[in-house]
Amino acid sequence: MDLRRLAQFVAAADHGSLTGAARALFMTQQAMSSAMRRLEDEIGAELFTRQGRNVILTPAGHKLREGATALLAASGSLAAAARRAAESEVPAFIVGHTPAITSEEVFDLIAPVRRARPKVSITVRQMFLDEIERALIDRTVDVGLRRGVSTPTDLAAAVLGYDRLRLAVDSAHPLAKRRSLTLSHIADSTLIVWAPPMRSFYTDFLVSSCRRAGFEPTLVVNPVQGTPPVTAVAGNDFVALVTAPAGPALGGRVTVLDLTDAPLVPVQAIWLPHTISAERSALLDG
Repeated sequence: MDLRRLAQFVAAADHGSLTGAARALFMTQQAMSSAMRRLEDEIGAELFTRQGRNVILTPAGHKLREGATALLAASGSLAAAARRAAESEVPAFIVGHTPAITSEEVFDLIAPVRRARPKVSITVRQMFLDEIERALIDRTVDVGLRRGVSTPTDLAAAVLGYDRLRLAVDSAHPLAKRRSLTLSHIADSTLIVWAPPMRSFYTDFLVSSCRRAGFEPTLVVNPVQGTPPVTAVAGNDFVALVTAPAGPALGGRVTVLDLTDAPLVPVQAIWLPHTISAERSALLDG
């Protein structure tokens, strides 16, 4: 497939007009129409139907547009990798992670990369999921880490493992002194989360875990973003479900407690498909 024509097709599909796409790409209308006819011949299917000056994607066109973004981004990634190899350049490995995964947990997750590629510089950035997805397409992040199981559009994904949830409370909270806790013990407490329901897999997972324990949780969204999850309960009566180790946290102001019926929450890696990365392979194999 001619990738230049594929990029022109994406412009036409997104503009809904060959004229608008030609103008944006500084092409003539005739050249754009010719390129689309050649692409249709190459694919062996009609990609558009014409309605006046507009174009409507056919089912084949929708399917091609669905995978075009990742393929074009991957081709750019391959070209950049070839240039770096010619210059003997070893780029940094950039890892983006959502607030649901702490920087300490990321450090442990990238241990296989540090062992396999000791000379590679690694940069870790905390980002929200939509930022990670855009950065993967833009090739400013090499791999993203999040709590999830589904595969985002245009990306590839794999679950790396599962972490045990624990309960974090202010050290003055009545639950802090309990020796044995189950999830049902927080039924009358307010559970603090980092995103509203239906906006975050992690929040939806926590809500589902509470429902399986027999209660509907009362939720509040943490107004402070970007700090370690255990900080959410410092100085208040809220409770939080975290993956931090049991024991005192935040200088003793917070207590993290084990749950006897602790749910296991997944850690998922996401990346740009059709790309090759020795560092990512080490991460997945580890």
